[in-house]
Formats: sequence, C-alpha cells, structure tokens
Amino acid sequence: MNATQEKTGQDMMLVVKDINSFYGKAHILHDLSLKMERGRVGVLLGRNGVGKSTTLKSIMGIVSPKSGEIFFKGESIRGLPSYKICSLGLGYVPEDRRIFSRLTIMENLEVGKRSPREGFEAWTPERLFELFPNLGGMKNRLGGQISGGEQQMLTIARTLMGNPELIILDEPSEGLAPVIVDQLGTTITRLKEEGVSVLLAEQNLNFARTICDKAFIVEHGRICFDDVIGNLSDEVCEIHLAV
Repeated sequence: MNATQEKTGQDMMLVVKDINSFYGKAHILHDLSLKMERGRVGVLLGRNGVGKSTTLKSIMGIVSPKSGEIFFKGESIRGLPSYKICSLGLGYVPEDRRIFSRLTIMENLEVGKRSPREGFEAWTPERLFELFPNLGGMKNRLGGQISGGEQQMLTIARTLMGNPELIILDEPSEGLAPVIVDQLGTTITRLKEEGVSVLLAEQNLNFARTICDKAFIVEHGRICFDDVIGNLSDEVCEIHLAV
C-alpha cells in the first residue's frame, strides 16, 4: 500500500478500490470503487442483479475479489476470512437474516456477543431492547416463532452485540410492512447517532432518501453515481433505477 492509499484509508471508514469479483467464470463487479466516511449512512442502489449484494459480500470476505483493494479504518482486509473481518469491527446483516430459529431471542443475542470496543459503549441486551422494544417483550420466545419484521430486528440486534463500528445491511426493508420499515429507519438513524456507520443495499428509494447521507448507484457491476443523496435527481433515478 502506497502513502496515498494509506492516507485515504485512514481518512475514511471504508475504502473499496477497483475490485473485480466473480461467481465462477461470471464477472460480476468491474473495477468497482467507493468510499464511506466515518459516522455516515450510505446506500447502494440499483436494479436486481447489478451487483449490490456481491459488493457487500466482497467487503465481508464472503466473495473474494480477484483484484483490487479493500481498506477498513486504513487496514487492508481483502483476502481476510469473514470472521477476522468481523473481529475488526465490521458487522453484516444478510438478506436472508439467518437467525437461529430454535434458540430464544436472548440466546440469539448471546451468540453474537463480542468484547466492547475502546471508546464505544458496549451493546447489551438491555440497550438493544430500548432500540427494539418489540423484542424486549418476547425475549424468551424462539426465533422461529416471531414475525419476519421481528426477525429482521433480531438479526440487526444480534449483529450489534458484536459491537461493530460499521454495520452492513443487505436489502433490510425487503418484504417488511410499512410500519416496520418506518421503525427500521428510526433504528438506523439512532445507530448513526450512536456513532455506528451504516452501509446498506436497498431498492426502496423513498426509504433510502429518508435515512441516508450518500448514495451509490450500481449498474452492470460498476458505480455510475457517487454523491450525497440530496443530489440524486429524478432524471438520474429514471435512467438508472427505472423509477
């Protein structure tokens, strides 16, 4: 890593530089680059199949980019196993949630527990039940016996038990009732206030506009728009998002 890259990595929470990712022989991401500042909420927007989830999985080490660089807090993480990336302070909430259906809500939370980070107040079940009051009223219920919206809340809460500095959410509002989407938006705003950076992949443009600072539009595995979300015009949305 040269001096310029090192400085960029230290100034930003997350730097993705010219990554190329594949599924087998299928080339999904083409020299994709993005930067996330500390304390911001960023969103990857785009149609189905353009590479949003692959971008998140490449950051988390679930998909290993064939080339390019990924820096988290100035440290190169490309090629590291996912568990190591998580231990550095990156949390990941997958699209399919992956709760433990035969464990209680409290047991699910304990599975995600990690040591607190210096300078940050540790996430505890008590703090999380303030953030997700629905879960606090059913803490001994099995994960498989709660609604889809409650499972999404539980997955985010379990990830927060790892005390991440950046949390990555893959399509968090998909399939949720509008009232739950509103609660999710409030939660993400609260996380930002707590000093947690957030990067999400999302198709709900209205939801993204209410909570995000910065937008990245992904098209054919490349970033074609990178700016504050307030500069995301209706014309750009019509061209790249078909809305």
